[in-house]
Amino acid sequence: MSVNDTAAGLMAEDGGAEGEALSASGIRARFGLAAAAGLWFAAAAVTALWPDSDPDAWPRTGEFASLLVVAGGALVLALPFSLSGVARWKPVTDRLVAAVPWLVVLALGLIGWEILTAKLNLLPRPFFAPPQALLEVYLDDWPRLLDCFAASLKLLFTGYAIGAALGIVTGVAIGWSRAVGYWVHPVLRLIGPLPATAWLPIAFFAFPSSWSASVFLIALATGVPVTILTWSGVAGVNSAYYDIARTLGASQRFLVLRVAVPAAMPHVFVGLFMGLGASFAVLVVAEMLGVKSGIGWYLQWAQGWAAYANMYAALLVMALVCSGLVTLLFRVRDRLLAWQKGMLKW
Repeated sequence: MSVNDTAAGLMAEDGGAEGEALSASGIRARFGLAAAAGLWFAAAAVTALWPDSDPDAWPRTGEFASLLVVAGGALVLALPFSLSGVARWKPVTDRLVAAVPWLVVLALGLIGWEILTAKLNLLPRPFFAPPQALLEVYLDDWPRLLDCFAASLKLLFTGYAIGAALGIVTGVAIGWSRAVGYWVHPVLRLIGPLPATAWLPIAFFAFPSSWSASVFLIALATGVPVTILTWSGVAGVNSAYYDIARTLGASQRFLVLRVAVPAAMPHVFVGLFMGLGASFAVLVVAEMLGVKSGIGWYLQWAQGWAAYANMYAALLVMALVCSGLVTLLFRVRDRLLAWQKGMLKW
């Protein structure tokens, strides 16, 4: 047997092994999607066929069961695409296959939630509402819920933008100038450890309206971590970068805007992520105490009327909005720091 024949045989064996691995992987993917689809159909069957303990309390049970059937049907339709090998469907199908464990857990969680609340009434009402009660809130009370979220997003974006801008400017100033750091650093050490909500009495007394006071509190919660992380990033820039830029005739402004700030951007985005989480917490507290429209107000109103289904529905949407904003911030970071790809690990 020649060398070429031996090489060809080895390549054929490797290709066959790879094909078997891919086939096994495809079988596992199909089985996982089929199992997830079956569980979603089972959740629909439990919801629709098992009578509610109080049929008049949750009129949207049928709609919720239909929604579960649609989810299971979507997974069934995804089965052929997961094995089609079409390049344009591959990113979607890969993500869907990767999410199979979560899809299974969510289906099992919905089944347990439905049984413990609507079917057996083991969890006390009205503190625990079945999933169809949340669907009823979204279908019947969506105008008020949408108005409250629009007001909250306006308040959040205003305070977050002000806090982030001031935090970046202050952090760069502290990290670049010793004189600024001498005066601002002690103030930052005094204010930084205090939670923004501790300033509620002063803010509502000092500002002319509850909305402006809430903006101040959100800006404060955002600005402190952004300032600290930006300062840390600017102070940690390699001095060799400045020496090289000065050798090439760079001005002071160029050193700040084109050397210090870009090098500190990874730290800046860490501060922005931290500030976003803090701003959401302050947003809810501030709206509960003064603002007349917003998600915090909606939560307080739902709790006052013992409408816990409304409260859970609002919390779910709030979690999704927060997650979406974090994802958006990640996309912005990836685009702005594309030139540092491969140099940083997040």
